[in-house]
Amino acid sequence: MNPHIKQMFDSNASHFDPERRQLIPCFDDFYGMALSLVESDNPTPRILDLGAGTGLFSGMVLQKYPNAHLTLVDLSDKMMEAAQARFKQTANIEYIVADYTEYEFPGSYDFVISSLSIHHLTHPLKQRLFSKIYPLLQDGGSFINADQAAGHTPQADAYYRKRWLESVYGSGLSEASIQASIKRRELDINAKPEDQLNWLKQAGFADVDCVYKHFEFTVFYAHKHSG
Repeated sequence: MNPHIKQMFDSNASHFDPERRQLIPCFDDFYGMALSLVESDNPTPRILDLGAGTGLFSGMVLQKYPNAHLTLVDLSDKMMEAAQARFKQTANIEYIVADYTEYEFPGSYDFVISSLSIHHLTHPLKQRLFSKIYPLLQDGGSFINADQAAGHTPQADAYYRKRWLESVYGSGLSEASIQASIKRRELDINAKPEDQLNWLKQAGFADVDCVYKHFEFTVFYAHKHSG
């Protein structure tokens, strides 16, 4: 993974959460859809959060499943420190500071989740990661990726960016925060939805879908069938 990503997110860890709603115009629908897909009859599901950051998405999952066992992994130690502070009253969480594309996870999980992280990977690394995730899931498990996706044409991407800039400039964020976010987005390597769905199928997932899309903000679902 690009080492500049760690630097960018280390420097942003302290004010990452307060800016989320302003930087993600569809915040409630985006995360709400992703959270709704974490469905289990097991009150103690085992969940792996890739690129967990400050634990924003994991925190939503814990509200839904307070007894879930979560493993949070992120390249940024500063982000992991923020996550540990968020969950200081919660014992059932493991924290790993590592590049999740290289780390060898020893366990198996009911869910693998991720939010706004995988789009930083090159396309070949995305493909390798999807193939790595499939065997980590127990039969019947699901991978839920709330991320960014490219438009079908450069013109579509330009329009997505125009709409995003209009939203953040009207959000009340400071100019410094907006410019920092624009700088971070230079590291984005968005892939088209159809390509990501094909890579998930190639990884072994039979049931895949793009279940939500608001310009570049996209939620992907991939289910591993039982047996």
